[in-house]
Amino acid sequence: MTKRKKISLTLSLIISGLTVYYFYPEDKLSANIIIDKLVVYKSKRQLLAYSNGKLEKTYKISLGKQPIGDKEFEGDNKTPEGVYFINDKNPNSGYHKNLGVSYPNKDDIKNAKQLGKPVGGDVKIHGLSNKTGFISKFHRWYDWTQGCIAVTDVEIDELYNAVKIGAKIEINP
Repeated sequence: MTKRKKISLTLSLIISGLTVYYFYPEDKLSANIIIDKLVVYKSKRQLLAYSNGKLEKTYKISLGKQPIGDKEFEGDNKTPEGVYFINDKNPNSGYHKNLGVSYPNKDDIKNAKQLGKPVGGDVKIHGLSNKTGFISKFHRWYDWTQGCIAVTDVEIDELYNAVKIGAKIEINP
């Protein structure tokens, strides 16, 4: 086989693999389900959605640009760790839609003050930046947020409809 044919074959395989990855359908969350608890495992890049103690779906996620360690202050690009609650739903986000996370709590505020830094806020579970939804699952290949938890636009639509305000969210290392 010539070098040109090897390159052509390799490129064809790569393009085919990327196409399958992009278009391969993922499981959907059951219709009319109410999600009352979310658990995030930052090290695994997973968000687990529970209803009445039953795991309903696992999502693959992207995190803040500095994914290791707990958020300490505004601008550190870390996703917080701890127990929070979903406190808001925004259908008109700059990132398709979002669910608000109740960061910061009193301990977060205290820790940031000890560092002499602003604590920050506006931590969300959100989709992709508006007009970039076509990136879809490829966003998962790197951590790109400023401390939020990112899913695809299709996934945030699903979560937006299913997660109730007040749902607990545990964010683990």
